[in-house]
Amino acid sequence: MTEPTSGVALVTGGARRIGAAISRALHGAGMRVVVHYNRSRESAEALCSELEATRPGSAIAIHGDLLEAGAPRRLVTAAVAAFGRLDTLVNNASSFYPTPLDALDERMWDDLVGTNLKAPLLLIQAAERWLSESGGSVVNLADIHAERPLPGHAVYGAAKAGLVMVTRVLARDLAPRVRVNAVAPGAILWPEPEPEPHAQERLLAGVPLGRLGEPADIARAVRYLALEAHYTTGHVLTVDGGRAL
Repeated sequence: MTEPTSGVALVTGGARRIGAAISRALHGAGMRVVVHYNRSRESAEALCSELEATRPGSAIAIHGDLLEAGAPRRLVTAAVAAFGRLDTLVNNASSFYPTPLDALDERMWDDLVGTNLKAPLLLIQAAERWLSESGGSVVNLADIHAERPLPGHAVYGAAKAGLVMVTRVLARDLAPRVRVNAVAPGAILWPEPEPEPHAQERLLAGVPLGRLGEPADIARAVRYLALEAHYTTGHVLTVDGGRAL
């Protein structure tokens, strides 16, 4: 297998929050990084400038709306055109918001299922040739709420549950050439806008470790599955401070 330090990683939604931490972690491991963004151009360019300052020729930002027809394949094609190969695909880009039944509409369904399930599947399809050539891996960002219901978030939960099943099915379908795993975060960052203080306190009361996690916690898990877990596939690694217990 190719040494991780010579590899190329594509991180969707890689410009901000958890995605930026993942981009930094993989870059810190010696990988060249393709930072995908949709509406976060300034953040993506700033992050790439930061990474390029430490190692020239090691980071590039690529725009794409993953809900557009053909966008996943165009993104993978652009990533390979930039660096000539692809070793790791991290499906991090995600929409997240409540969908109470009395307010649910098709736009919400298309957005949440599109970003959390459809786009990751199509990205893996587009990347499979290149990942097979490099003996690479996929890491999907799932959620503890793929298995633990979150009230008012039926569509998001269903999409993430689907992503977990995609992870397990493709781990079998693409073996032994490509490993496919997932990370299931718990409470890592407050959503934007942040919930009220009493809601934050109520959530943290259900976390045995008593605090939010940090983006670096997820980034380390992704790095492990992508670069170190050579005998692991089809696994969902929960990083939630014990909240799912």
